[in-house]
Amino acid sequence: MNHLTVCVANLPLTPPVLLAPLAGITDLPFRQLVSRFGAGLVVSEMVASQEMVQAKPGVRERAELGFGIANTSVQLAGREAHWMAEAARMVEANGARVIDINMGCPAKKVTSSSGAGASGSALMRDLDHALSLIEAVVGAVSVPVTLKTRLGWDDDTRNAAELARRAEHAGIRMVTIHGRTRQQFYKGQANWRAIREVKDAVSIPVIANGDIIDSDAARTAMAQSGADGVMVGRGAQGQPWLLAGIAADLFGTPAPTIPKGDALADLVSGHYEAMLSFYGEVLGNRIARKHLGWYLDRAGDPAGLRRRLQTETDSAEVLRLLPEAFGANEREAA
Repeated sequence: MNHLTVCVANLPLTPPVLLAPLAGITDLPFRQLVSRFGAGLVVSEMVASQEMVQAKPGVRERAELGFGIANTSVQLAGREAHWMAEAARMVEANGARVIDINMGCPAKKVTSSSGAGASGSALMRDLDHALSLIEAVVGAVSVPVTLKTRLGWDDDTRNAAELARRAEHAGIRMVTIHGRTRQQFYKGQANWRAIREVKDAVSIPVIANGDIIDSDAARTAMAQSGADGVMVGRGAQGQPWLLAGIAADLFGTPAPTIPKGDALADLVSGHYEAMLSFYGEVLGNRIARKHLGWYLDRAGDPAGLRRRLQTETDSAEVLRLLPEAFGANEREAA
């Protein structure tokens, strides 16, 4: 039986359908849009702990604007206990309700031993060091701390269950498992069955992640893993209502009204304007192009405006074209 609410310490997640942290995607405008449709929790883009504490340009601002929002978790990454603890104190002081520790990112720049690397999923190669970071963060704050990781570094070291067990003992309140090893990156299929070993190892909530692109995938992932909920990542691109739809199908929450035609044009226009407001005119317009592409992928492009929308530099012209692009389906059907 699927339960509508999962509790992380004293924080209820209703429904347990969560938005994954996606670098360059789950910014404040997108998180707010997903939350408006309905999600138990949305997670910020990964924030490098040392860079945040040292106030490198753009890092702190990106994280701080998610503070104080009830269903938002701020995700931290790093490899040194001091910086992880300091960053955790900083985000808690600014109103963060949940702090998530990233031990799952497979990107080479995050996992390499040079520079600011040796973090993310590389930490699964040294569980003692990983636990020292977890203990430092948990000891630094009073808000719930959660963990996101993978099955292991590779097939020879699938140690997620051991990490989760030790993390629970150290005070972690929920763990999310992406059903791949680091060496798989995003290739092949997520192994949801392997997540069950983690679920059997701990008493805290376990969330299944990886390849959850619709309600059928979410239902199968939960059945195979025994997880308490699911986390949706790339599947939400171009359809911010997806999480609410999955929640309706799995947990009986009200189904979202999926916008089409002029209603979709209004939603896309609102998202576009929110990005301009958040990033400024020039950067916002550039960042918006990938989102416009994903919306067009989902809705089709009957007006043939994709190239113009994704190359136009005048935001006023983009806003003029959006109703023509996304409202065309509705007009053609009339």
